[in-house]
Amino acid sequence: MGIDAVKVGVEVDVSGGLPGIVVLGLPDTAVQESKERVKATLKNAGYAFPMRKIVINLTPADLRKEGPSFDLPISVGILAASEQVSAQLLGDYLFLGEVSLDGSLRPVAGVLPIAAAAQKLGIVGLIVPADNAQEAAVVQGLEVYGFKNLTDVANFLNNPERYQPVQFDGRKELTKSLFSSPDLKEVKGQAHARRALEIAAAGGHNLIFVGPPGSGKTMLARRLPSILPPLSFEEALEVTQIHSVAGLLKDRGTLVSDRPFRSPHHSASGPSLVGGGSFPRPGEISLAHRGILFLDELTEFKRDVLEFLRQPLEDGYVTISRAKQSVMFPAQFTLVASTNPCPCGYFGDTIQPCTCTPAKREQYWAKLSGPLMDRIDLQVAVNRLKPEEITQQPKGEDSASVRERVQAAKERSQIRFKSEPSLRSNAEMQSRHLQQWCNLDDASRNLLEAAIRKLGLSARASDRILKVARTIADLAGDEDLKPQHVAEAIQYRTIDRMQ
Repeated sequence: MGIDAVKVGVEVDVSGGLPGIVVLGLPDTAVQESKERVKATLKNAGYAFPMRKIVINLTPADLRKEGPSFDLPISVGILAASEQVSAQLLGDYLFLGEVSLDGSLRPVAGVLPIAAAAQKLGIVGLIVPADNAQEAAVVQGLEVYGFKNLTDVANFLNNPERYQPVQFDGRKELTKSLFSSPDLKEVKGQAHARRALEIAAAGGHNLIFVGPPGSGKTMLARRLPSILPPLSFEEALEVTQIHSVAGLLKDRGTLVSDRPFRSPHHSASGPSLVGGGSFPRPGEISLAHRGILFLDELTEFKRDVLEFLRQPLEDGYVTISRAKQSVMFPAQFTLVASTNPCPCGYFGDTIQPCTCTPAKREQYWAKLSGPLMDRIDLQVAVNRLKPEEITQQPKGEDSASVRERVQAAKERSQIRFKSEPSLRSNAEMQSRHLQQWCNLDDASRNLLEAAIRKLGLSARASDRILKVARTIADLAGDEDLKPQHVAEAIQYRTIDRMQ
């Protein structure tokens, strides 16, 4: 339910009567179909299928069951009830997996949160398909056995001492993380935009690039993952758990080691972004948890879809309510967006004139509400490259050098957040944190007040400026905010100045 696992008991009774199988406990279509899969699987694996009345009860009876994960426990239950395997270990182990008609086991989704819940419930071990074993073994203090077919499971139940649990060291696995994103050294010019990427990476700040077509907005955004620090082990567990529930780990089976980068198309619907369905599943913003959600051509998204982002951007989670249940998905992501300044794309360009009327430009920007833009910390104008910049070789720093500065700034902020372990970045600071760690001297305060008057900034937007200034100070290695930090943060309100 959401990303939390619920314990389900599988009870099997074989008794006299007309042959047949009945499944009780609110099973969905996939669970009902398991009757025929299990029957064919047992026969093809060489076991006798009891030609008697078989009643399968899934507890608790008032919780709807879905998916093929119940195939393996139902098969084991029938074998144990017909005394073809030993039932001695059934009370201590948790079984899940989909069965094929030839007796082999197929991987299922959501194994990591299930393993975590099993460990908390005191279950001794987990029996899963071999392709899910590494994923489940991430959880410490739990015996995990991965098998390729039903025959191996039966042999384990009859002779458990012959098998060893799967071993997995997730922390070692994380060190293998490879930064496969394009490198910043390939970018020509755009020093201002590169600086904005560095600040966004160090503080977890939301970022939007505004500029004419071909100025490099998308190219810059796709290089942000290359300068982000790697996931910590705890963060990797969070991200992997969400991807496991979404069914994205079936063929991978280990920790997600790189920060997610999700880039939905502008035709995406609201539920696809925030999650949904009759049985809610995580959407793009949750799949981007601890990573980046990139919205290219932001103004092409429907306004009502963009409004779905307002609450998750502020709270760091999304709650999806349905008639029978309400689930919460984590959604602490960095929003990176790009857009043209007007419908034709050339407003403010020094070479090609804009053909849009003021009314068209106003209508174009009306898709982005004020509350949504308030939540974007860095608003950066990306100008067209000069001819000499296009023909020259790139001269900027590579991603590894920038990532070192970002990592150092993150470490400074983490030392500051020791008293607030829930905070992971400067962008997550609340008002009380700003009062504690963003004190302004008179010069900085006067500068900020002048910007608020001239740009008509809201209280939220001014708080965002302070957060960005705090990150700039961290990158510079300064403990106190200085006027130059505040001044640089103010200049990243491009859209406020345009409006």
